[in-house]
Amino acid sequence: MRILFSTRNFWYTRLFEPVIRELAERGHQVHVLAERGERNLLSRDWNAAMARLAGSHPNISFDWAPLRIENDWIDLRQMIRLGIDHLRFLEPAYAAAPKLAERARVRTPVWVVRLADAPVLRTRAGRRLIKFLLRLAERAVPIDPDLADYIEAHRADVILVTPLVVLGSEQQDVVRIARRIGTPTALCVGSWDHLSSKALVRDQPDRMFVWNETQRQEAVALHRVPAERVIVTGAQCFDIWFGRTPTLDREAFCRKVGLDPSRPFLLWVCSALFEGSPSEAEFVARWIGELRARGNPMLREAGILVRPHPKRKSEWDTVDLGGFANVALWPPRGAAPMDPPTQSDYFDSMYHGAVTVGLNTSALIEAGIVGRAVHTILLPEFYENQEGTLHFHYLLQQGLLRSARDMASHVAQLDASLAGADPGVHHNRAFVEGFVRPRGLDVAATPVFADFVESMASLPIHPRPDPAWVPAVRWALTPLARTTSGTFAEQISRERRRREKRRRTDERRAALEDARAAQKARVADERRLRREAEVRERQERIARERQEALLAKQRKREAKLQQKEERMAQWQREKRRRAFNARLAGFYRRLLRPFSAHQ
Repeated sequence: MRILFSTRNFWYTRLFEPVIRELAERGHQVHVLAERGERNLLSRDWNAAMARLAGSHPNISFDWAPLRIENDWIDLRQMIRLGIDHLRFLEPAYAAAPKLAERARVRTPVWVVRLADAPVLRTRAGRRLIKFLLRLAERAVPIDPDLADYIEAHRADVILVTPLVVLGSEQQDVVRIARRIGTPTALCVGSWDHLSSKALVRDQPDRMFVWNETQRQEAVALHRVPAERVIVTGAQCFDIWFGRTPTLDREAFCRKVGLDPSRPFLLWVCSALFEGSPSEAEFVARWIGELRARGNPMLREAGILVRPHPKRKSEWDTVDLGGFANVALWPPRGAAPMDPPTQSDYFDSMYHGAVTVGLNTSALIEAGIVGRAVHTILLPEFYENQEGTLHFHYLLQQGLLRSARDMASHVAQLDASLAGADPGVHHNRAFVEGFVRPRGLDVAATPVFADFVESMASLPIHPRPDPAWVPAVRWALTPLARTTSGTFAEQISRERRRREKRRRTDERRAALEDARAAQKARVADERRLRREAEVRERQERIARERQEALLAKQRKREAKLQQKEERMAQWQREKRRRAFNARLAGFYRRLLRPFSAHQ
């Protein structure tokens, strides 16, 4: 089978890595498609984990979904979807969850908020009318053509989607494309809060894989998914904690994290609280102080290991636990268990810890699987993150959490749990069997999940094209789409700005490279001209030197000739002088001869 697994980002592969590996080992091709590339610091770890997963098996590949940001419909499409999601949290079921409603409200376009708050439309019937109109518009808004071409070209036998329920998620288009081309689809519920605290499932997938009966009831009651489409598989993301043994013994682990091995220790697991919530780091520091002041001698001297949450690790930049003895913040970077070494460290911290404490995080469930007593404290400052959500009540109602509403009761509960801590006793067997592995403690969820994925290939799914009324509504919405283009979708606007910045940077880089190339050419030309000038100058110098040598030689020859001529002339003059003197002497001799004879 060719399986396309659509995810919001590669963090979700951590939740479904066991299933992806299982399907690949069964011979299926699994292609993981992230909604779009993330650029924050955490995404580097997620992308690296996905690359490691793909590199571990030839049947696993991954990519980022294409997105044509120049599309005029992007902003209107997101505005409509966020409006529908906002209306969900105005239902009576969320009356006690104001933070969920506020989170959706601040992302919703103002005109939808004003419509929903109008006196005429504030009634249940009025909001149903708004929702109907928005759903009508959502169905008419065209799908991103690049995404449609990508999915159709992949020709998958089955399309899996997670989480799908993020506010304003573009994964709704993945389901619409699959319905249009007749490919079976399944929503894979990734976490225990997805169906109750996030967006509505609008285009119904052919199957929905959930953890337990609680999520099955949520799917039917909250999302109107037909009961026969909902499959209970168990929580595949927790399979790695069953039957596992620690990598280090307790003494070695305590030395590694900086705790006293002779004392038991409590594990505090931090949570990803709502934005604007009080600092959990500051609360943990107060909590440690209360334990040291109120607890019995065993609790006062017990070690405390605090695991920061990867998404809120910056809180610890201003909080120092160094004033407390036998307390450790570990790992300091708040690394998520994304690979075997970090998963082993995480398991060892839960296994060797006598008690686990936290506010509202999946780590509480994981500690319950390991068999440790799990505690929480219900304080007004954290109400919105705990009792102000629907999913937190499942942990309370199904017996996982030992809760207290004041610090004195909480410390007393910790005293009792620490005194009775026995690593060989499993405190949460009933909860784990009902919430994590409803098919039996010995039945892993991953193979069950993979079996149901394989069975989807035989579903009789036929292509379901858009209704006949869609073109007319789309034509009516076109002016609105053009008016809203570039005005709302913050992520798209950021992407557009990034692309524009990248374009300008590329232009500047190209201009700089052109300037450098021109400068290099000028330098080369100057060097060439300089070399040619030097050659010409050298040739001229050589010619000049040769000419001068010839002239000098000629002058020397002329000088020698002149000297010879001068010597010849001098000799001739001397010869003539001697001849003259000889004639003169002969003349005198002849003149004097008579006188000499007379004498």
